[in-house]
Amino acid sequence: MDSCDVLIVGGGPAGSTCARLLRRAGLDVVVLDKSEFPRDKVCAGWITPQVVEELQIDLQDYAQGRTLQPISAFSTGLGQVEPQPVQYPRTVSYAIRRCEFDHYLLQRCGARLRLGEAWRGMRREGAAWLVNEQLRATVVVGAGGHFCPVVRFLGAQLGKEEAAIYAQEIEFEMSAAQAAQCQVSAECPELYFCDDLKGYGWCVRKHNFLNIGLGREGNHRLNEQVQGLWSHLVNCGKIPAELPGRFKGHAYLLYSHAGRPVVADGVVVIGDAAGLAYAQSGEGIRPAIESGIMAAQVIVSAAGDYGAARLAPYETRLQARFGKRGAPRAAGKFVPERWRLALARTLMRQRWFSQRVVLDRWFLHASEPALRG
Repeated sequence: MDSCDVLIVGGGPAGSTCARLLRRAGLDVVVLDKSEFPRDKVCAGWITPQVVEELQIDLQDYAQGRTLQPISAFSTGLGQVEPQPVQYPRTVSYAIRRCEFDHYLLQRCGARLRLGEAWRGMRREGAAWLVNEQLRATVVVGAGGHFCPVVRFLGAQLGKEEAAIYAQEIEFEMSAAQAAQCQVSAECPELYFCDDLKGYGWCVRKHNFLNIGLGREGNHRLNEQVQGLWSHLVNCGKIPAELPGRFKGHAYLLYSHAGRPVVADGVVVIGDAAGLAYAQSGEGIRPAIESGIMAAQVIVSAAGDYGAARLAPYETRLQARFGKRGAPRAAGKFVPERWRLALARTLMRQRWFSQRVVLDRWFLHASEPALRG
């Protein structure tokens, strides 16, 4: 029998961020994950300077043996219309590979690691939780992604929730010949919004690695649209024609739609397990990291009393940071959908709208300062 103060189920960015802060506060922390690290992770993969600040990453240190591609521009387009670039005078993001990024964060978190070990169940034993009948913890943090077993244990109907986002992507290292052929700029990822504005595709070059994918609300015609994006990029001569493998899929929830429980007696749920991805862009890295910070702060402040009432400020902080949960406000709800789409398509073709709204507000969250841990 092993024991700890906090058991974190899931070693991704949310879990490792929470673990690092809890360890700094002097708590005994164990991270449990069914996978060995480094492991593959489906994600377009870029982080903003605010994320770098929140995680206190030394960029020079991180770049040693890892992919770190500065981004100073984005190209945005609607459908298969050639995207228009928006140039910035500074670095606004960094492209990373999630297999490296997640491993880096987990290695430095300072927690005890139990990798390659799945969560099989937990039950209450006095004031603690007994997990897998062999690990006792006073607090369990669910950080296992969209299908996290901890949030399922709390009653979430995984796989049955409405408004889920489904995505497919592929990431591979290009040969020298493929890299020479690739016309996508490493400093300028390309974004292709679907005609119905319910999702977008992307093409991101990370030095010699190329990441291509598409995500949208609901999985209707997802395969068709992914293949359409791939064919378009090939026909334009932007990417190599040969695929070294298959597209991989995953699902997650947007914060505005998610209704999952995030707090119970001795339990906190963070990251994709809580459904925290930004509604407009679908990005989940920054919300996951910030939820890990907030959860750690609330756990430390609880000072040993981990009842639901003492952990409730975590949910309050989520709402203060990301807004109130539930369906988004239906601006223009009485306007016919075809009119709204026509207006949106017109705006999407305007460079000022692409920069100030789509990129600065929806994707980069440029005006939101880093959350301090």
